[in-house]
Amino acid sequence: MLKLGLSLPPLIAYTKTLEVQSPISRFSFSKSRARNRASRSGFRTLKAVLSEERVVKGDEELKGKGKGKEYDAIVIGSGIGGLVAGTQLAVKGARVLVLEKYVIPGGSSGYYERDGFTFDVGSSVMFGFSDKGNLNLITQALEAVACPMEVVPDPTTVHFHLPGNLSVRVHREYSDFITELINKFPHEKEGINKFYSECWKIFNALNSLELKSLEEPIYLFGQFLKKPLECLTLAYYLPQNAGNIARKFIKDTQLLSFIDAECFIVSTVNALQTPMINASMVLCDRHYGGINYPIGGVGGIAKSLARGLEDKGSKILYKANVKSIILEHGKAVGVKLADGREFFSKTVISNATRWDTFGKLLKIDELPEEEKIFQKVYVKAPSFLSIHMGVKASLLPPDTDCHHFILEDDWNKLEVPCGSIFLSIPTVLDPSLAPEGNHILHIFTVSPMEDWKGLSQKDYEEKKELVADEIIRRLENKLFPGLKGSIVFKEVGTPRTHRRYLARNDGTYGPMPRNIPKGLLGMPFNTTAIDGLYCVGDSCFPGQGVIAVAFSGVMCAHRVAADLGFEKKSPVLDAGLHRLLAWFRTMA
Repeated sequence: MLKLGLSLPPLIAYTKTLEVQSPISRFSFSKSRARNRASRSGFRTLKAVLSEERVVKGDEELKGKGKGKEYDAIVIGSGIGGLVAGTQLAVKGARVLVLEKYVIPGGSSGYYERDGFTFDVGSSVMFGFSDKGNLNLITQALEAVACPMEVVPDPTTVHFHLPGNLSVRVHREYSDFITELINKFPHEKEGINKFYSECWKIFNALNSLELKSLEEPIYLFGQFLKKPLECLTLAYYLPQNAGNIARKFIKDTQLLSFIDAECFIVSTVNALQTPMINASMVLCDRHYGGINYPIGGVGGIAKSLARGLEDKGSKILYKANVKSIILEHGKAVGVKLADGREFFSKTVISNATRWDTFGKLLKIDELPEEEKIFQKVYVKAPSFLSIHMGVKASLLPPDTDCHHFILEDDWNKLEVPCGSIFLSIPTVLDPSLAPEGNHILHIFTVSPMEDWKGLSQKDYEEKKELVADEIIRRLENKLFPGLKGSIVFKEVGTPRTHRRYLARNDGTYGPMPRNIPKGLLGMPFNTTAIDGLYCVGDSCFPGQGVIAVAFSGVMCAHRVAADLGFEKKSPVLDAGLHRLLAWFRTMA
């Protein structure tokens, strides 16, 4: 559900929301409002907050333009991966055009406003926002374009409510978390310490490296010469999964089930199917850098990156629905929009899923071999049912945690539709997201597209309410008595919602392995078999989640910059490394 940065699947505002919102009037934050938030909530300041200004411009300048105007790179989609790739390139001096189907940036990390509430589309659990190390990729991306944000630290990453009345808080301080877990499983003290120590070994190796493209050999060789032990550590764990390593040290079945739940909110699969590198990034960074929530909501990240992109001389165009990638002699040279406009560039970066990129945007006769391998190893993960609610503040006890994971009575229901529930209450950290006297509850549960097909509009609406009411009943029984009577606003989204507004194939949040994977060996990088075409986002290495897609964006920008001449490159070494990486993927 959370996936490497806990980037939960999205709920975009519904049609009636889209009709009344203006990207200029509805989505700006004043300096005084930000200061009020900080003073009321005790925010930790990293840098200056969003300044008073509108959402980035773009439409008027680019209306009617297209053919004859060439960019260095066109980015399809303004999710975090696409925006990080675009801004990193713009900082290096490239001319970038980002094309966004929606009216504001962010994709799964966007937001919408209704009845005085500011709702995060996806996750409220933000990794990569600390002020230290090399994995604070969101902080680095924002600072690169001089648009840093203020954050508030979250003292508890997540509070687990599990079968057998097992309750575990993942405290910000690592020692507090480990102490609590050992107190629950004192007979597994040694195993607990050994498993999480393995995670730290991987995290520390990754955090010691300068993060750039793993497809760029000059960078790779340079890092290996500087940090050979760290590079070898990561290479050793690359094909391994968290569940196998946990079972080396731990025997208690309930504790192993807890680690399954830990991994499920990283990857929405159990520990045996979760790459150890992915698990380690999240299970350690939550203590090293901590979870930090941006003032004003998660949507401010994309808005700041989009503004920074334009400040660097590049462009973003909204309501730009890309229908196809233009190929000339087998090379990607531009894109065509639904309204017929065409834009041309030296490179094209797709922030769409690989299924959408190669199944819809590219008009080719046969799928490239590396994409066949990808689709052999990975399938589209199921989507989610999402509920955004406003509730009376009196419902919540004063010590309520921001994030909760609920699986009441049966470990076997962990991965099944509507089996487990993830709940975020971002107003615990930023009260100004809701009208005074109210809180926001943001609820997710697994729900595949197949469950929502073939329904009439009447049946569809009735089913949404029935499923939502059952989820609310469960939360009322487990956490918040009187919840239903405290609701002042409710909006329900389904996989059909996610597909419609995010243009994601079947509403999927990304890939998940068909079987037990060999770690990350099968996950493709940014380059593709199509010359000039690159992919970025959650269906590229290292996978799903805010920190992961930001990493993907950094890697993609570096590789594209090298190919465009903004960074050093070696064609001979490039060819050799490409063949080596392709061979590795065949082993998956």
